[in-house]
Amino acid sequence: MGGVPAFRVLFVCIGNICRSPFGERLLAQRLPGREIEVASAGVAAMVGAQMSPEAAAQLAAYGGSAEAFVARQLTPAMLRRADLVLTATRELRARVLGEAPGALRRTFTVLEFAALLDRVDPAPPAELVAEAAAARSLLEEVELDVPDPYGRGDAAHARAAELLAGAVDRIAAALTGEQVEGRAG
Repeated sequence: MGGVPAFRVLFVCIGNICRSPFGERLLAQRLPGREIEVASAGVAAMVGAQMSPEAAAQLAAYGGSAEAFVARQLTPAMLRRADLVLTATRELRARVLGEAPGALRRTFTVLEFAALLDRVDPAPPAELVAEAAAARSLLEEVELDVPDPYGRGDAAHARAAELLAGAVDRIAAALTGEQVEGRAG
């Protein structure tokens, strides 16, 4: 795709050591060789920290690697550059939109975006995001938040990883044009 800029996905959580790096690293692992750039940041990042050991262990169990990960603080520039912003919770989505109201049509919770993929037709990534934004009102009752596992033990990390991995697999399939399991239609 010479000359075409990469499609940019940004995962956002609080400290950028559990949920958002898990999503970042797992999605990047699911998209090898694609023109898609995946990053993460935190609204109150533990800047310079590695992934939490529990999150890193969960990531490894799903086939990803936390090697060389370093937590970053979310900046307005990151939000402007992102083509798709995936937050861990609705509260974080609201915080992101408070900083970057213009990002509304490309900002979702990760579980929300994954659920919306059942409501849209396969399309290139930018069109997929636009179709998902237009379909938001069709979304029925689904869980939209991945609970923060930080400091809550292995079971909380396992649950967060399970929720994120399921969503990331659906998102990766949609971004690569593969069939999304469970698609209506």
